[in-house]
Amino acid sequence: MKNSLAGELASEFAGTMILILFGCGVVAQVVTSEGASGDWNSLVWGWGIGVMLGVYVAGRVSGAHLNPAVTFALAVFKGFSWRKVLPYSLAQLAGAFVAALIVRAVYADALARFDPEHTVATQTIFSTLPGEGVSIPTAFLDQVVGTAILVFVIFALTNALNNPPGANMAPVTIGLLVVGIGVAFGTNAGYAINPARDLGPRLASFLTGYDTAFHTADGVLYFWLPIIAPLIGAVVGGGLFVLLVERYLGPAGAAAAAAGEVPTGRVPQPGPTEPSGSEHRAPTPLEETR
Repeated sequence: MKNSLAGELASEFAGTMILILFGCGVVAQVVTSEGASGDWNSLVWGWGIGVMLGVYVAGRVSGAHLNPAVTFALAVFKGFSWRKVLPYSLAQLAGAFVAALIVRAVYADALARFDPEHTVATQTIFSTLPGEGVSIPTAFLDQVVGTAILVFVIFALTNALNNPPGANMAPVTIGLLVVGIGVAFGTNAGYAINPARDLGPRLASFLTGYDTAFHTADGVLYFWLPIIAPLIGAVVGGGLFVLLVERYLGPAGAAAAAAGEVPTGRVPQPGPTEPSGSEHRAPTPLEETR
């Protein structure tokens, strides 16, 4: 079947929903059990598995961005259509919102028992907050760095000229990438590294009883930070990959580097041996970063 924009948006919605079901779900389990059913390792692996499965769900139809920051970086550096950036981002936001509502409903009894006033004690199930003693500038830098790493490595893993993972293993590797970011950069600000992942569940929690969802525990307006900082980080990470790696890949890269130019890195697309109708489908993550 021909892939329409509606199909791509449905795919982004579904993939992001799977990501958040696992991500917010594992946080809800750990928080409401007071650590009896998991710890920090549970959290980072839950989020990583959610990303991996979300990419498998959406990869063929839409490219499985699952993150407005990734979509934005692909538009800036990889020729992704700018007219699709906002629709993709809204579909991702909607998927995250619906998934968070599902988690909120499934854990309603546990939340009522553990935190009947809906305080910051359980707000982190749905959205991120700076850690104790972490300033807003530090949290902002943390999100820029974390998202830059995310996009830099995604570009590396999915570039056809850079010896990417074979046998459809890129989603697994991207999931491990998210685990690694959580292990290394999770304490300061909860490693949102994804505007939809944070804003969608934040809206869901606000509409279901968390009146302070948009603020820190100290009353500082915070919701904007996990939106703006990841978008900046995505451009930083994508730009560094192009500057430091992509322009040197293959003969075209070497020639362009000698001439002081940066090539696009695109390679010829599959020919007539491709399955019938594939010329109409959305590019896969592999093709988008060529």
